[in-house]
Amino acid sequence: MATQKDIKSRIASVKNIRKITRAMEMVAAARLRRAEQRIEELRPYAEAIRRMTRRAVEAAESIPSLPLLEEHDSIENVGLLLVTGDRGLAGAFNSQIIRAGNARNRELQQESAQVHWYASGRRGVSSIQFRGLELAAGYTGFTDRPAYADARNIADDLIAHYVDGAVDRVEILYNGYVSPMTQEVRHETLLPLQQAEVLGSEEDGEGASPSDEASDSGEGPDHSRSLWIYEPEPEDILKRLAPDYVEISIYRALLESTASEHGARMTAMRNASENAAELIDNLTLEANRQRQAEITQEIMEVVAGAEGLR
Repeated sequence: MATQKDIKSRIASVKNIRKITRAMEMVAAARLRRAEQRIEELRPYAEAIRRMTRRAVEAAESIPSLPLLEEHDSIENVGLLLVTGDRGLAGAFNSQIIRAGNARNRELQQESAQVHWYASGRRGVSSIQFRGLELAAGYTGFTDRPAYADARNIADDLIAHYVDGAVDRVEILYNGYVSPMTQEVRHETLLPLQQAEVLGSEEDGEGASPSDEASDSGEGPDHSRSLWIYEPEPEDILKRLAPDYVEISIYRALLESTASEHGARMTAMRNASENAAELIDNLTLEANRQRQAEITQEIMEVVAGAEGLR
């Protein structure tokens, strides 16, 4: 049975831990606000790049000989990019990406495809290496505040490996930011662009301009082309936009992952603080009960001694 001294020592230890978790929660909350602002600032630009790329593809009379638009004859090698964090203490933030990557790996193996692993963040890199898997490329040291240059470095490697034929398709797995308490695993195709989100159906939004609505309601590609004047030709514009789209897609995933990490860490630290407070209450109650038992025992000894003197 623990003594009063042991219980008090444990209470002091838990209180120190609660101070740390509260501080980490406040830091994560401050960083989360900045990450949310960066996402809000990026979204219009990312959507504009997506629309421009889509319209250039639709307006091009012939798809240029662009490797990023060319699908390989067979899918034998798939590049899988896992976007994780450099640090832990964020609940299931990192583990759910790793689980999703392993699940996707099993699916591709059933399709007789070999996975080439890419990872952003020390947690993803260390997890892949720990499992004895070959890491094609790892990127660390910037997950707290990713820069566009970091996304460009990743995109350059992925594009080079796709163009060289080392991989036949490139997919990305990352945590999409929904709210501080909710992060969802998102799976997207980056390359080739023919299979990427950019060439999917364009959704109508409340903020669509009249020209957007006219383009969407047009009778065909010629009608869409007539609404825009391209200089230079759409084929030349597409050659520049395709790499930019890959870069901005990776950058958006990095920012979403950063916000998700801060939100997950803030939630995890809040839960840890609440658990510490509950543990302190339980330990305090146990200490009071033990103290009361010791007092009762002392009173009984005094009464027994007094009875013995009579």
